[in-house]
Amino acid sequence: MHSGDAAMPAAVRYSAIGDDQRRSGALGKVAAMTKNLDKRGESRGRHGAAAAVRAYAAIDLGTNNCRLLVARPDPANGFRVIDAFSRIVRLGEGLVRDERLSEAAMRRTIGALRICADKVRRTGVVGMRGVATEACRRAHNCDDFLAQVRERTGLDIETISSGEEVRLILQGCLPLFDAALPKAILFDIGGGSTEVVWIDLAGAKPEPIDWISMPFGVVTLADRFGGNPMSAEVYRALIAEVDEFLVPFCRKNGIAEAVAVGAVQMLGTSGTVTTLAGVQMALPRYDRSVVDGAYLGFDAISEISGRLLHMGCADRAAIPCIGAERADLVVAGCAVLEAVCARWPVGQLRVGDRGIREGILRELIAAPSGKAGNGAG
Repeated sequence: MHSGDAAMPAAVRYSAIGDDQRRSGALGKVAAMTKNLDKRGESRGRHGAAAAVRAYAAIDLGTNNCRLLVARPDPANGFRVIDAFSRIVRLGEGLVRDERLSEAAMRRTIGALRICADKVRRTGVVGMRGVATEACRRAHNCDDFLAQVRERTGLDIETISSGEEVRLILQGCLPLFDAALPKAILFDIGGGSTEVVWIDLAGAKPEPIDWISMPFGVVTLADRFGGNPMSAEVYRALIAEVDEFLVPFCRKNGIAEAVAVGAVQMLGTSGTVTTLAGVQMALPRYDRSVVDGAYLGFDAISEISGRLLHMGCADRAAIPCIGAERADLVVAGCAVLEAVCARWPVGQLRVGDRGIREGILRELIAAPSGKAGNGAG
């Protein structure tokens, strides 16, 4: 670890997920966002057929990625995706040093959000929610940035708390849990933060017991420690630093004891996990339909992580499921992942290429039509 690094801030904990008031307020913002888009000059009248089947949109603006899903209700599966978009924008690049969003990062992100807005208009959605996470929570100039987004794209993006982020991730991942095991660890290694949730599956529906939000992700860690190459010594120190956050959370909730009796499953929903799954499968290009819901053994995680650590960025970039955009980030993500696996050795994890966007869509579709669709025009 670099001796000049500032100490990491303490992890944020929140134990009472399921704030109905927060959820209701978020849904109440849908109409305003839809109206903002309509003011950009796109008439929804010519999209009457699309509106009739109630399309919904969800935008997740993270520290590393800008992602959109547009979907229609599906009685069998909850919803059916009709359009999607994902672009690495690195909104949080340099945030650890400056505590501000850079001009270059904001330009990249607004460019991606313009594409999202165009897709939403063309589809003629009746309900939409866009959220921003850790980069916007930490940046001093976040309000100015989101005002620019509103002015240039018509999108009203809200910065959500880490508690709301956890709640939406859990909501989006519900279909992947195995009801045969009574407890679950759900984690998401983001660009600027990493969330770990301890979940009770013994009741009628999954209930979060406790969670922790650790103030680092692949972008902020890569900024601190570099990635081309990262020495084995720094890599081990990074694993140890992550574990310092996990130990008190584990003790508080008795997770190790539950793991020891085989009562725990693990679900990972990060780009690191999906990338490693794609590498293990030797996919010629990333394929969500194959990766989402797959299982990844801890032995494979250790082997692939070790291989990537000793590669340079150019060699990592040549691997199809990594590419140039993730080549300098993936090793930092592997360190966080290995820390989680070492702390709770359940042997394998389930891979989820889903999270916040799916959680938003499930809530929009389930909400009374008046709440989700008042801004339809």
